[in-house]
Amino acid sequence: MFKRRTLMAALATCLLISPFAQAEYKKEYTVSTVLPSAFPWGQAADKWVELVRERSEGRINMKIYSNSQLVSGDQTKEFSAMRSGLIDMAVGSTINWSPQVPELNLFSLPFLMPDHAAIDAITEGEAGKAVFKGIEKRGVTPLAWGENGFRQLSNSKKKIDKPADLKGLKIRVVGSPLFQDTFTALGANPTQMSWADAKPALTTGAVDGQENPISVFDVARIDQVGQAHLTRWGYMADPLVFGVSTRVWRQFSPEDQKLLKQAAIDAGKWEKEKSRSELKSTLARIKERGITVTDLTPEQHAAFVKATESVYKKWTPRIGEALVKQAQEAVANRN
Repeated sequence: MFKRRTLMAALATCLLISPFAQAEYKKEYTVSTVLPSAFPWGQAADKWVELVRERSEGRINMKIYSNSQLVSGDQTKEFSAMRSGLIDMAVGSTINWSPQVPELNLFSLPFLMPDHAAIDAITEGEAGKAVFKGIEKRGVTPLAWGENGFRQLSNSKKKIDKPADLKGLKIRVVGSPLFQDTFTALGANPTQMSWADAKPALTTGAVDGQENPISVFDVARIDQVGQAHLTRWGYMADPLVFGVSTRVWRQFSPEDQKLLKQAAIDAGKWEKEKSRSELKSTLARIKERGITVTDLTPEQHAAFVKATESVYKKWTPRIGEALVKQAQEAVANRN
């Protein structure tokens, strides 16, 4: 009897100190997004929450807080809030997280990715793994990629098909210094502001234009605030990252970590396929509203590429010479 009690006590002690012992889970985990369910971004988060709930049979509950409400509307503070554990999880933008993770600026380099195959070649290859390591070492555990899409340029003044057309235009950009440098190189006057402030600024004419995926242009009805001209230049794309605060991640059992990750992978794949398949119909709706849509010729595109060469010279050392080269090779060798 004494030996049995001793054995039971030893087992209990091992369970208490085991790194794999399951901590008591929260009743609800917060999930931060910038855009709500009307947008592909929000739909990616919806799908993740749905799959986790189903596969955990309700043991893991996640609640989405859109419009960056957990950080008072300032999406650039989302990563820091996750790292500190104030936010449990997020489906976040590489742009918004880039001030804290320099490697994420890779995706903001102008005209690096000419098509969806190029995005996939980077995110699914060695460059994507390197970027994930950069996120992980800063306190957030990345699980999977999603997609916000190629960012296109709109304005209220005129058709834009060459760099000179941007001279002096006030363009709303997100809070990334790389965006400031890109639009400055093109002769524009970039104005940083959160998405929450962007539409009012467009309404009053405080800024002349903005850049966003056409899904955002469509759903947010940017055409209703004077944005009559849209240039499809695809100058950069914004992959989304499904992430979990590492402090929170360590509380899950290995089995539930696997469940959360696979659900994120499946949600990301679903969202990418859905958003890409809807691009043609989205563009058709925009044109039906009388918006002037400009597609660049190869020569016009090349002029924008040349005009932004200085951005690469400045930012490649900050991002990492090896990482940028890795990404460029992935794009060159894409299927």
